[in-house]
Amino acid sequence: MADSPLMLSVSGMRGLVGASLTPVVVARYAAAFGSWLKANRNTPNPSVAVGRDSRPSGAMVESAAVAGLLSVGCRVTRLGIVSTPGVAVMLDELSADGGMVLTASHNPIVWNGVKPLRHDGVAPPPDDVRDIIGRFERDDLDYADVHGLSIVDDNDTTVTVHVARVLEHVDADLIRGAKLKAVVDSVHGAGGPEARALLDALGVELVHEYAEPTGLFPHTPEPTRENLVGLCDSVKQHQADIGFAQDPDADRLAVVDERGEYIGEEYTLALCVLHGLKAGGHVAANLSTSRMVDDIAAQVGGTVHRTPVGEANVAKAMRDHGAQLGGEGNGGIILAPVSQVRDSLVGMALLLEMLAQRQQPLSAVVASVPAYAIVKDKAPVDPKLVAKIGPALSEAFSGRQIDTQDGVRVDWPDRWVHVRPSNTEPIVRLIAEAATEDDANMLIAQTKAALGLG
Repeated sequence: MADSPLMLSVSGMRGLVGASLTPVVVARYAAAFGSWLKANRNTPNPSVAVGRDSRPSGAMVESAAVAGLLSVGCRVTRLGIVSTPGVAVMLDELSADGGMVLTASHNPIVWNGVKPLRHDGVAPPPDDVRDIIGRFERDDLDYADVHGLSIVDDNDTTVTVHVARVLEHVDADLIRGAKLKAVVDSVHGAGGPEARALLDALGVELVHEYAEPTGLFPHTPEPTRENLVGLCDSVKQHQADIGFAQDPDADRLAVVDERGEYIGEEYTLALCVLHGLKAGGHVAANLSTSRMVDDIAAQVGGTVHRTPVGEANVAKAMRDHGAQLGGEGNGGIILAPVSQVRDSLVGMALLLEMLAQRQQPLSAVVASVPAYAIVKDKAPVDPKLVAKIGPALSEAFSGRQIDTQDGVRVDWPDRWVHVRPSNTEPIVRLIAEAATEDDANMLIAQTKAALGLG
């Protein structure tokens, strides 16, 4: 890969600000999406809602994206600094033809990106993504003449609309009566105002850290164990019932228990399924998500549908099987009646409702879930490496259950490993889960040896 990669995938576009991601690149990608939207929605002037996270490059990227959309005749509504799920909810509220979120999610501050959404709040599926990328790469843009240009509108109701939508699907009175206390780390991302509004509405005593959406991340923004030592300490210091960590665009959620122990992203979906899955119900999860979800679903006769990584794939499986709940092991929860994207507010509300209903400490609830150790590793992406993933792992692990929907996942009765190129970073991800961390690390080592990785 080049030193300044431009990532183009089902997750949209991401690049390094001022290097691979420039105003010209952003405007052309936005124009390509707008051109696709005109054809897809069969209208010369599709309406597009645009929101952004709080990165310092956000204003520049927003201006370029809006210019690109306007240039092909789109009618644009700017939502300002809001969460990714907030944009998805507003597409329904505004009956928009499409949406655009300007974010690089958990990537460091030097990155930014553009994430397109369909009218239903879902990222376009792979075939449509290929069309958009093709238009971008060929400069095949359906520019409008002066008579087809529109003005820009602004809308500041996302916080109110998003919170109201989430509140419709939990017992707010039950939560208020439980008198819970939470610490939230919003990492100076876009989700702070929405998190505060939700917890205030639920009567939760809130200790809010890094709440202002300045985009100046106080620590590495991905909500992983090593980045949330401060949150763990704060939960203990304030004697809170739970700690929540959002990522910069607030579509992912990591959890800390009342003892200040990092529960993590994998447990976010598992606990929401434990709380919300009805008997005989369906849930969708990607191939890199812990099998805790399978064990929990089995307890109520439920069915788990595995998908390639990417919330669009999970959302499609949810629609296909009538699942109300779905998500990914990165802390992303999708609740279909709210929207079809991952939503940290949904995760907060469901877990607070779970605590209020069970009247148990979070650590006790976690202890009731079958536990595994999951290890995540990565390697620099290389075309030769990507090409050999399938043949090498099929040979090394012959006779095992192999899934090739997205890279390669190999399953044993008591463990699994998944190897795939990332959609959002220039890396290959290696994820293994087993009964113990030593077993998971051994599986990673075996996999890397099969791929010729040191």
